[in-house]
Amino acid sequence: MCDACANTAIGRRRLMQGSLALAGISLIGGSLLPPAAQAQPVRAADTPDTALKLLVDGNARYAANQPNERDFSANRANTASGQAPFASILGCADSRVAPELAFDQRPGNLFVVRVAGNFVTNEGLGSLEFGSAVLGTKLIMVLGHTECGAVKATVEALQKGNHLPGHIAGLVTAMKPGIEPAVKKAGTDLVEQATIANVRYNVKRLVNASPILTELVAKNQLRVVGGVYDLATGKVALI
Repeated sequence: MCDACANTAIGRRRLMQGSLALAGISLIGGSLLPPAAQAQPVRAADTPDTALKLLVDGNARYAANQPNERDFSANRANTASGQAPFASILGCADSRVAPELAFDQRPGNLFVVRVAGNFVTNEGLGSLEFGSAVLGTKLIMVLGHTECGAVKATVEALQKGNHLPGHIAGLVTAMKPGIEPAVKKAGTDLVEQATIANVRYNVKRLVNASPILTELVAKNQLRVVGGVYDLATGKVALI
């Protein structure tokens, strides 16, 4: 190749590289990645009613074993720069209950706080306040479940005066205010009734959690609801 041709080829390559740089496009691993790939994720729901519907519809898909297909690789790239969850879940630590699966939601949609017995702690409350006030979640669901070991332990401790070892006793102490009324009634399906009572008690605590959550609820920018997940069917019943 003559010197003139070589210089012309080099000039063309430099011109193309400059054009790509001006367009904001990078050559990474042989692929063209536009700046849009780094855009902040968009919240899937902007009202409490819409957020609840997304959870209800997602749970129906999960229970029917018809979840949406997802590209987890693309989702990781889209959420790497930020998050925009539409709902928060205060759930139990039970290994059989996974909120993202139960509501058929991709990572980035749910802001999840978990503790055995799904009750409000100071740290959990702070996390939920962060989710609502900073991240913008529109709904908080307190999610209990059937056959909850923490609920059973609390019921038995209230009935028999059991002394549980270590910090497990602290779970019973924390759950007692919500469950004790159900134990005093001593009706049928006591564990089921205690599970529902525990969820309702903690929903009320969150609704009245001043100043952040109470103010958002009053402005209709946030809704707090309760649900119970059935381990056998996968269905969540709103309560």
